[in-house]
Amino acid sequence: MRLNDIADNAGSSKDRMRVGRGIGSGKGKTGGRGVKGQKARSGVAIKGFEGGQMPLHRRLPKRGFKNISTLDYNEVNLGRIQQAVDDGKLSGAVTVASLIEAGVVSKARDGVKILGMGELTAALQFEVAAASKSAQEAIGKAGGSVNLLPAKVAKTAKVVKEAAAS
Repeated sequence: MRLNDIADNAGSSKDRMRVGRGIGSGKGKTGGRGVKGQKARSGVAIKGFEGGQMPLHRRLPKRGFKNISTLDYNEVNLGRIQQAVDDGKLSGAVTVASLIEAGVVSKARDGVKILGMGELTAALQFEVAAASKSAQEAIGKAGGSVNLLPAKVAKTAKVVKEAAAS
């Protein structure tokens, strides 16, 4: 075996078709582009053009928008937190990091919002981005406290955590 003996398998690659080289080649005269007109010329891209009829993307109504300043919270109910406490996975201070470690939430997103569904009997200290009024009342009745982090702090903590993970 020598370097000059190395070759592709037969039929593994096709030769380029040279168009516009006489009618005997089978791809002569118009070069496979049909007859005259705009599409026979080079550099034409008529995406969505429907022959003068109003194109579909302009006939359909525009709906909604993407709010770039909205925050995407992990929403956790008090019942789920109490379940983690009963399983011995959560105690004391409840932060985004402790909820991820306990398996209550999978990733940080823009922070955690506590919702009031379910019973909470453990006295816990919450440091979260948001909490509903019913959740705050239930946490207070159980002897705990809620410290709401500013939205930017929660978002910055997410960025720092993602940078540390990668």
